[in-house]
Amino acid sequence: MRKLTLQKSLPKDILKIITKINDIADRLNLRVYLVGGPVRDLLFRRPNYDLDFTVEGDGINFAKELNKRFKGRLITYRAFGTATIDFQKRRIDIATARREVYKRPAAYPDVEPCNIKEDLFRRDFTINALAISINKADFGKLVDFFGGIRDFKNGLIRVMHNKSFIDDPTRIFRAVRFEQRYNFKIERQTLKLLKEAVSGGLIGELNKGRIRKEIELILKEKDPIRCLRRLEGLMVW
Repeated sequence: MRKLTLQKSLPKDILKIITKINDIADRLNLRVYLVGGPVRDLLFRRPNYDLDFTVEGDGINFAKELNKRFKGRLITYRAFGTATIDFQKRRIDIATARREVYKRPAAYPDVEPCNIKEDLFRRDFTINALAISINKADFGKLVDFFGGIRDFKNGLIRVMHNKSFIDDPTRIFRAVRFEQRYNFKIERQTLKLLKEAVSGGLIGELNKGRIRKEIELILKEKDPIRCLRRLEGLMVW
C-alpha cells in the first residue's frame, strides 16, 4: 500500500479543511477520497490546490453536514449527486461516487451511485483515475485500480476503455492538452481510438459551447500553439 505524505505536500490551510472533512467522514461512517487533478498533480509535484472529493454514499447529504462546520455558500445538483461549497475564497467540490450511462455519443450522462472503483473507471484517462483516501484509518493511501501510476511513470495518456471518445468527444481535446502539458505521449491504442473518433465525425456531435470551453482551456496552457498544432495534425480541424 502506497501512501502520500499530504502533510508535506499541501499548504496548512488546505490540510485544516481536509482534517475537518475526515472528522465528518468518520463520524458519518463514510469513505471519502481526494480525486482527479489534485492527485495527479501531487504526483507531478505541481501546485494544484483544488478540493475535489468523492464520497461512497450520499455526497449531497455529506456536503450539507460539512457546510454546518464551514458555514459557506452551498449549491447542490441533485441530478448529478454533486455539491459545491464556497468557503473563504476556496471552492470545495463534493460528488457522490457514481457510474455514468451515455444514451448516445456526446450526450450528457445519466448517473447512479456506485463504489469508488466504478467511479474512477468513468474518468477520462488512467492518470486521472487515481484517488487518495482521507479517512483517518488510512489517511494518504493512494488508490490505483487501473495502472495510473504505471502510465504516469511511462509518460502515457491512456483512456479507460474503448468507448471513451465515443461517450465524450471532448476527451480528444483533453488528451492532446495533457500530452503537451506534461510532455507525455498518447498511448498507441488510445491514439487509434482518437483518430477513429475524429474521422467518424464525433466532434461534430458536440455543441459549440463545449468545444469553446475546451479551446479556452487550451489557450490557458503554457504553450497553446503546440496543442493547436497537434490537434491540426490529428485533423481535428
